[in-house]
Amino acid sequence: MAPPRPAAADRLRRLLALVPWVVANDGPTLAEVCERFDVGEEDLLEELNTVFLCGVHPFTPDVLMEVDIADGRVWIKLADYFERPLRLTPEEGLALVASGAALQAVPGADPVGPLARALDKVATVLGIDTEGALEVVLGTVPEDVLAVLQEGIGAARQVEIDYYAYGRDQRTVRTVDPWDVFTAAGEWYLTAWCHRAVGERRFRVDRIGSAQLLDSTFEAPAEPPSRDVFAAGPDDPRVVLELAPRARWVLEQYPVERVEELDGGRCRVTLAVSEVAWLERLLLRLGSEATVLGEPSGVAAAAASRILARYGAQ
Repeated sequence: MAPPRPAAADRLRRLLALVPWVVANDGPTLAEVCERFDVGEEDLLEELNTVFLCGVHPFTPDVLMEVDIADGRVWIKLADYFERPLRLTPEEGLALVASGAALQAVPGADPVGPLARALDKVATVLGIDTEGALEVVLGTVPEDVLAVLQEGIGAARQVEIDYYAYGRDQRTVRTVDPWDVFTAAGEWYLTAWCHRAVGERRFRVDRIGSAQLLDSTFEAPAEPPSRDVFAAGPDDPRVVLELAPRARWVLEQYPVERVEELDGGRCRVTLAVSEVAWLERLLLRLGSEATVLGEPSGVAAAAASRILARYGAQ
């Protein structure tokens, strides 16, 4: 059974990085494109068919892209519209540079190609230092680990990983059936069936110390797995925190289940606690900016007690 297809958002990002590279290389072979962007030929041809539909209103031939595939090679001709000067506000220019920088982080993108050169020109006009002031990184992961996981997904082969579980502060060796690798919130994640846990699990790729491709194979799920980074279980304890205005970043960084607005910019949030160690770290980060309210399980109180004991406080 074929592995699950990447989500539409990931295919779109790859296509946006692929088009300028094909244009710049003037007729690369399909094999070259497939190898550079880690995509099968059938999927590549399907995605190239969507390029024909790309353009602007009124969607006449002069404002649509052209794709020519012949003798195992592909050419993409940009529409006349893209040859015209583009007038942008500073805000639009910054958004363009940020979006383009994210595309440059897609595996296979050309760091010195036409997209990179165009972004440098826009950044220069805006006075942005793209080498320091603006950086979009899709997680810092070992390339060899990522390559092994992608190969395991493509060949439906099991992988042995040496994984550090941040929530439990524990390193383990696991055998997994790799189903999907994707990015979310700037990080790389692996969705897999974990034979140690006997269930579906999600792993941060940057916490995988090493990965070894095994000879044993597996059958991929019929439906693509969810790409939700965290899904609370019905039995996971909940904690209620009252946050000061400076601690509202919790609403953006964590999947809160309920938010109640209070006076003076304060808020009360409910979060699921999958690991006690995770809650301990969160409470340490929040410090005096958060108050733990009453909750039935006592998880928050126990976490706070362990933190105080660890630092010798009474």
